[in-house]
Amino acid sequence: MFKRKLLALKYHSPDAFVISDEKQVRNLVLWLEDQKIRQYKVEERAELRDTESPNWPATFKQYCLDVACPVQGKLSEQLEWLLGFAVRLEFADNLEKYKKRTSEEVVKNNIKAPKVISSNPLDNLDFESIEFKNGVNGLAAVLQVTPHPDHLVTLRAISRLVSKRLNSDALDNPDTVVPKGKPYPILEADLGFDTGDYVMNQAAKVLRLLYIHDLRSLQTEINECIVAVQNLTANPKTDTKLGKVGF
Repeated sequence: MFKRKLLALKYHSPDAFVISDEKQVRNLVLWLEDQKIRQYKVEERAELRDTESPNWPATFKQYCLDVACPVQGKLSEQLEWLLGFAVRLEFADNLEKYKKRTSEEVVKNNIKAPKVISSNPLDNLDFESIEFKNGVNGLAAVLQVTPHPDHLVTLRAISRLVSKRLNSDALDNPDTVVPKGKPYPILEADLGFDTGDYVMNQAAKVLRLLYIHDLRSLQTEINECIVAVQNLTANPKTDTKLGKVGF
């Protein structure tokens, strides 16, 4: 599981490394510190270098803390993190070297990435083409959605309308989604404050209604969660076969 990282780091024996061999693990950790990580000064590596010491596990634990390893307890995961950390340091130390591997050089060396052909027709659409924009505006006209200067915003509005009003449940029960009653007189409603500009006041009324709508939707979802939890906890089942009578 460590072979690819060991090869990337040019470890001297990546094929022979076995994590079950405690001596190999200790030598690898020391090699990473000496050659790649360099968390300690040379003179501070004496305890880590003493791989035969019975106190080496404690030294390794402290070393993991010093390099800010987030994994504690499991040796394989700690070693995996140390190898990944060493790879990142190696890349940072030789950034200019790896930058030279440009896409032109890859093509020149006949190293071609696999060509992925998608079966999804949406992947082949040009979302900025005139045809696509005309199609979005035409669909908006059919669904009576007010077009926005940005056709992608119009498309999002169409998507919201379709998902809420034209889904299978809504088509089977249109009364559940069709607004009823007298429309709310938003333009005549009292804003509660005055911005000093008529247009800003009207925009603020719209924003306040949208905010209230979002709060209602959130409250509905919270209520649904509460009901779901109550269905799981309010009717516990008792196995009467486990009961005992007497002492």
